[in-house]
Amino acid sequence: MKLESLSPFFFPFVALCFTVATAATFTIRNNCSYTVWAAAVAASGGGGGKRLESGATWNLNVKPGTRGARIWARTNCQFDEAGRGRCKTGDCGGRLKCKAYGNPPNTLAEFALNQYKNLDFFHISLVDGFNVPMEFSPTSGLCKKGIQCTADIVRQCPKELEAPGGCNDPCTVFKTQKYCCYYGKCGPTDFSKFFKARCPSAYTYPRDDTSSTVTCPGGTNYKVVFCPIGSPHLEMVASMSQEE
Repeated sequence: MKLESLSPFFFPFVALCFTVATAATFTIRNNCSYTVWAAAVAASGGGGGKRLESGATWNLNVKPGTRGARIWARTNCQFDEAGRGRCKTGDCGGRLKCKAYGNPPNTLAEFALNQYKNLDFFHISLVDGFNVPMEFSPTSGLCKKGIQCTADIVRQCPKELEAPGGCNDPCTVFKTQKYCCYYGKCGPTDFSKFFKARCPSAYTYPRDDTSSTVTCPGGTNYKVVFCPIGSPHLEMVASMSQEE
């Protein structure tokens, strides 16, 4: 999915003057019963990746003004000692430490920090499909509203969108204006409504901003949890996960 097709808050904003601008801490936790390979990439620069066993965490300090950023989980990966290999879902060019966005299907935590009025904008996106349940929530300050997508989407996935280890987005499958919204206005489709019915707070099509984007004051810290408590299928892809 190209950056241009994402929510408008990912486009550059007029620079603002801050009296204090500190890095935000993102705590990424794997609560799944299986290993995942976490990934993080920002359009404004920077990226990385880390293998997370069940219960493991990865702390990231993210620079103020970071935009077009994504965090996601990759599954069923194998990497050599040089960090080269392949993942069944979320693969980013065969690298352990990602430098580019991952391939669908992958559940995305997307955000931009210190943007308009020094606000952070964030959401969980299913515009690139779904592979792992996710929570994305603030952990500091007065901002309390978080987002979860914990539905059993892989098992319920429409046949047309089925993919190994996940559930594809319709744009990846059909590549048409109706589903990809390459230009102009577009609205929800039957497939986006399938995702929205199961994860009402998630971003489910390319113009789904008003119902899905959350804001917090700049300087807020966050957590991204794979398979948060309450996920109905924590064991679902355990058999797919393999050692590096």
